[in-house]
Amino acid sequence: MFQVATRFPNPLCRFLTPRASVLVEAVRGRKSRTDPKAKSKAGRVKVPPPVDPVEMVVLKERFTQYDLITRALRFEFKEEMLRQRYEQEVGSLAEERAKQEAEEHCALMAWNDAENLQLWKLRELRVLKGLEEEELKKTELAIQREMKMESFVKEKEQEILQLQEEAKTFITLENLDQRIEEALDNLKNYNFAIDKEGRVVKRTVLQ
Repeated sequence: MFQVATRFPNPLCRFLTPRASVLVEAVRGRKSRTDPKAKSKAGRVKVPPPVDPVEMVVLKERFTQYDLITRALRFEFKEEMLRQRYEQEVGSLAEERAKQEAEEHCALMAWNDAENLQLWKLRELRVLKGLEEEELKKTELAIQREMKMESFVKEKEQEILQLQEEAKTFITLENLDQRIEEALDNLKNYNFAIDKEGRVVKRTVLQ
């Protein structure tokens, strides 16, 4: 059997009670659809409550008056709303609003034209400045290119002059015998040792 839990005045009493069985709250159940009719209701017949004819007539008149009053109020509110909408769209308020909108549009267009003119002037100055800077860069590049070409020509001229000077000491068929005799007369010893600084520290003697 399940033990029904009662409401203790102190919550601590619930924790002190023995836990031998499961605590279940007392809840009134409901009948299912398959349960049969109760024995106490077996012979019961539902009878609608009696209606008083005088009260029914009074209630019908009152409901009719209520319906008429609410319908009249609804029509009046709808007419007022339509009148306000008509005044806003067609009447004097609409004309005044259209005039204000036209004036505001003219003012905004004037402001827009002034801003466009100012931006056009700034853009024109920026374009002219950009063109000047581009021309200046082009001239600077041309000058640099010309200077590089001049330096390149000078360098090649120096190389040509140096080669011409070195060509005087070249060995040819005409001076071959002379250069051989000079080499034999002036012997050079390349068998020597140097230190870290490039000085000759030891040299062998030619035999």
